[in-house]
Amino acid sequence: MSLDVTDLRAFYASPLGTVAQRLVGRTVHRMLGSVSGLRVMGLGYAVPYLGPVRHAAERTLAFMPATQGVVNWPGSGRSASALVDPTMMPLPDAALDRVLLIHAIEAVESPAELLQEVWRVLTPGGRLIVAVPNRRGLWARRDATPFGHGQPYSRSQLGRLMRETLFSPEDWAETLYVPPVEGWLTLRTASAWERVGTGLSLPFAGLHVVEATKQLYRPVTVQARRAARLGARVLVPAPVPAPVPGSA
Repeated sequence: MSLDVTDLRAFYASPLGTVAQRLVGRTVHRMLGSVSGLRVMGLGYAVPYLGPVRHAAERTLAFMPATQGVVNWPGSGRSASALVDPTMMPLPDAALDRVLLIHAIEAVESPAELLQEVWRVLTPGGRLIVAVPNRRGLWARRDATPFGHGQPYSRSQLGRLMRETLFSPEDWAETLYVPPVEGWLTLRTASAWERVGTGLSLPFAGLHVVEATKQLYRPVTVQARRAARLGARVLVPAPVPAPVPGSA
């Protein structure tokens, strides 16, 4: 079941949500890089990570699935948020340079259809940044946070999904090594958890974060012709018997 937007907003307003936003945002913004003059979209519930992007990008959109609900964003000025069907977005082809998916892939019925639609709206060479719960992590096992809902992924599962939908993974990272517990000691030591987990490449990070580029070609499966492989029927002329001498 998809989380309601009010639950997501409440989580990011909590102390644990603030820590998660800081740690995940550090990785997400490193992968996004400079967005000066670019068109950027966040899909799912990405608004906690779009603040720094909005001031540099040419245009920033925050699309939220109809099953989740929508909040007005940003808090002042013209709204840049909209309620959409993530598999049929109201955008023309090649309209965006960067797409950020957070609280998105794990919450939809067909992740492949969502990524195919993202492929459509990205420009040639456009980049996608995806954050999804790690199936081996503690955050995916505790439903008190948004990362404990939906379908978590292993790294190999996520990589396969990306390649099947014509994205080439370029960079991988893991984040949220801190346990998902609302305790003052845990929250104060969150940065230390992150340094140790990243330095030792521990397997129980809360999230996978992957950056991928849009492929510009579609692989074609070459198959031998079935008739040729099995053998086609060939007509061979039958010899005509020689005439018998003296016969009429």
